[in-house]
Amino acid sequence: MNKTLKRAEELAPELISVRREIHQNPEIGFELPRTLHFVWEKLEAMGLKPEAVGQAGIAVNIGKQGGKTILLRADMDALPMKEETKLPFASENGYMHACGHDIHTTALLGAAQILKEREAELKGQVKLIFQPAEERMTGAQDMVEAGILNNPKPDAALALHVVHGPSGTAGYAKGNACGSSDLFRIKVIGKGGHGAAPHMNVDPIHAACHIVIALEGINSREVHPASMLVMTVCMIHGGTAPNIMPGEVVLEGSIRTMDNEVRSFAKKRLEEIAKGVAAAFRADCQVTFENKGIPPMVNDEGLTSEIAGYIDDLLGEGTAYEMEPMTGSEDFSVISQEIPSALFWFGTGDENEGYLYGVHDPRVTFNENSIHKMAAVYAEAAVCWLKKHENQ
Repeated sequence: MNKTLKRAEELAPELISVRREIHQNPEIGFELPRTLHFVWEKLEAMGLKPEAVGQAGIAVNIGKQGGKTILLRADMDALPMKEETKLPFASENGYMHACGHDIHTTALLGAAQILKEREAELKGQVKLIFQPAEERMTGAQDMVEAGILNNPKPDAALALHVVHGPSGTAGYAKGNACGSSDLFRIKVIGKGGHGAAPHMNVDPIHAACHIVIALEGINSREVHPASMLVMTVCMIHGGTAPNIMPGEVVLEGSIRTMDNEVRSFAKKRLEEIAKGVAAAFRADCQVTFENKGIPPMVNDEGLTSEIAGYIDDLLGEGTAYEMEPMTGSEDFSVISQEIPSALFWFGTGDENEGYLYGVHDPRVTFNENSIHKMAAVYAEAAVCWLKKHENQ
């Protein structure tokens, strides 16, 4: 058996215990004091020297300076939702690791242990980062702005993310692999009044409905049919009573695409159409976008193929498989715009194994036997990549 996988199997019981501790105590966004303390202590216990990066990130380096550097990334934040799994280690604080970030963090801690034990044989340096606020799509950007890609600048980057699929498999898409994400808010401002006298008011609900319909034309009439664009209005808020016309209505939603030019165009046209339609119905309109948003995730084709080979060598031929790009988003994309990167979707159970629910479902559970395999993939990919690129 491959020695990386053998060591990961030996660590499996400990990793499951670590994962359950993190799972039972989820935290969200940048507010991760307990998680940060826990991860920091684990790293120090390995003889490593973690560093704080940005608002709530951790970085640690393993290996020798002066050679190539590969970055391994895991995210740490949970979702603001109540868990319904009834697991003995279920969260009870109103938050939940429903996206599997507890598994990501645990797997990278396992990789850190393996890599530290084999530090002398590393042909370069591994930079491990534990990232906050992925669910808010702001954590990676925060760490990049804090200098995580400097001193040294990594030459390649790898991230693993759990997915509802056969346990121990690793899916990937070459090139554009995940959509961008821009969250928008459209406030339609009218003139409220009695519902029985609409002619004396300016109806923001009427204008808002026409805005929703008009936005559909961006995808169907203004973007090349071969371009992926998903623009979705997911929330409408307005009104307080059935006989009172409100003064304003708020629409919120997201834009996702695989192309930065399409992304910029869609944002521009959303604002123009929303304001133009509102004006046609005598209403005012304010359009805002939350934070900076994130670009599409780009999987470097050479790096992705190379790591897929390492995964097959480690876990068996056919473990890594090519899949369709996802319209969903992952803020590892911010790093992928700066350095060659690869994102793999690691299977943690499907319906055939009794795991009925996917991520972001309050009932989702994961096959914990996948954790040590993810740790092994992180570690083996780093060891092999550094060895291959030592003199390049």
